[in-house]
Amino acid sequence: MVWELIIIFNALNFYLKWQLKLDCKDTALKKRPFYFIVVADARSPRDGKFIQKLGTYNPLTIPATIELDRQKALEWLNKGATPTDTVRRILSFKGVLYLKHLLRGVKLGLFDETAAMQKFTTWSAEHEEHIKRRQQKAIDERKLNAR
Repeated sequence: MVWELIIIFNALNFYLKWQLKLDCKDTALKKRPFYFIVVADARSPRDGKFIQKLGTYNPLTIPATIELDRQKALEWLNKGATPTDTVRRILSFKGVLYLKHLLRGVKLGLFDETAAMQKFTTWSAEHEEHIKRRQQKAIDERKLNAR
C-alpha cells in the first residue's frame, strides 16, 4: 500500500514538473528568418527538441505569413501550455485566444456553443477582410515606389 502511494506520488510529481510552452523554432538561413511554431518542454533550448509542430511563421512577407493549426493550438493551450510573447501575439492574430475565450464562456454557461461559433466566424470573416486590405495596400505601395 505504501509503495503504491510512493509510485503514484512520483508519477504525479514528474508530470507536474513537465512544463510545456508554445515557442518559435528558428529554421532559417542567415538574415532570412523563418520559424516553426512548436510545443516544447520549457527546459529545452529554443532550437532544440520539440513535441509537436503546430505551424509556421514567415516574418519577411507583407503582412507576415502565418500558417497555424488552430485546433491543435487550442488543445495544447487547454492542456496548460504557456505561449511565449511572440507566439501569444501570433495566436491572438489568428484568433486562437479569442476562440479559447469564447469556449470558456460556453463552459461557464454564458451562451451556447452555436452562438460562440457564430461570433468566431463573423470575427474571422472581418479579420480576413482586414488582412486582404493590408495586402492590397502593400501591393499598391510597391507599385508606386517602383515608378
